Amino acid sequence: MASSVTQGSTKEAKTGKNPSKAKNDGDEAELLTVPDGWKEPSFSREDNPRGLLEESSFATLFPKYREAYLKECWPLVEKALGESYIRASLDLIEGSMTVNTTKKTFDPYAIVRARDLIKLLARSVPFEQAVRILQDDMACDIIKIGTLVRNRERFVKRRQRLIGPKGSTLKALELLTNCYVMVQGNTVSALGPYGGLKEVRKVVMDTMKNIHPIYNIKTLMIKQELSKDPELRTQNWERFMPKFRHKNLSKRKEPKKKSVKKEYTPFPPSQPESKVDKELATGEFFLRESVKRRKKMEEIKVKQAEALTKKQEERNKAFIPPKEKPLMKKSVKASAEAKLDIQAIKDKVRKAKTKKLGALPSLPAPSSRTKHSKAKSKG
Repeated sequence: MASSVTQGSTKEAKTGKNPSKAKNDGDEAELLTVPDGWKEPSFSREDNPRGLLEESSFATLFPKYREAYLKECWPLVEKALGESYIRASLDLIEGSMTVNTTKKTFDPYAIVRARDLIKLLARSVPFEQAVRILQDDMACDIIKIGTLVRNRERFVKRRQRLIGPKGSTLKALELLTNCYVMVQGNTVSALGPYGGLKEVRKVVMDTMKNIHPIYNIKTLMIKQELSKDPELRTQNWERFMPKFRHKNLSKRKEPKKKSVKKEYTPFPPSQPESKVDKELATGEFFLRESVKRRKKMEEIKVKQAEALTKKQEERNKAFIPPKEKPLMKKSVKASAEAKLDIQAIKDKVRKAKTKKLGALPSLPAPSSRTKHSKAKSKG
């Protein structure tokens, strides 16, 4: 995967923007092109039969909460380092771990691996993972993130973003890079192959710079899929890479009261008038003291009278009755219906009176025409 990326970078460099950069990329590509399945032979006693000339030692401190775990697993640490003929000692009083070479040590780089082992153990990496550093194709990287963000709350949020919900982001990063990653305090400890450590450092640093790790994880997934295709290995992968644009959504809030700047004038502002200048302009300066006092008293009385009237108006507001709502006018139809109802009630009452008294029902009065006809018939 690394070879394909570097070959793509050399092709870009050949287009000719920076010749020195193209040369460096070409050298790096030649160094990183490794045949598939090739493995470096391990360093043996035959390579250095006489051993080391001088003794080397490294020491590191560990926190108090790691004391119980280190005390428990220290026999396993001594056994693992004993295979490389390196002596390890644990000082619980000072809280330190020390490793040093012996006369039998033949591998000069073994002491460096032992130093990395005790560093990882001090940074809360479990022994089962830390002991892998003694292998030839393994390396470690301790990334310091404590000083990258000034605000403590912001630092905690970004560190939690790197871990993800229930450690899902960290697990995805481990699967893509083949590295073990441990976030502890102000450092991130990574253990794995060199190519994976490079990617882990990039993701961690970008996360602390407020770039979400999911973007880098997506890029790593695409690279992993492209590396499986033998035809695409030698091609440039730039066209397949996602391009994420940075959107700055945080806009500065505009103030409610905007101060308008006045036009620049080289002349200074005019000096404000003093009390004496105002009195000279109105003519009060030449009046007597008694007249001045009388005028001031009159002004004070006028102000008092205005304040008194205002207070009186505010008091009288409580005694002003509120405006009543106008009554709803009855419709003409309703009034007509009401009149009809009253007339019907009157008729019913009249009928009821006649029935109770036992009187005969009143016959209609004979008209004048009928009377005149009867008189004629008699005559």
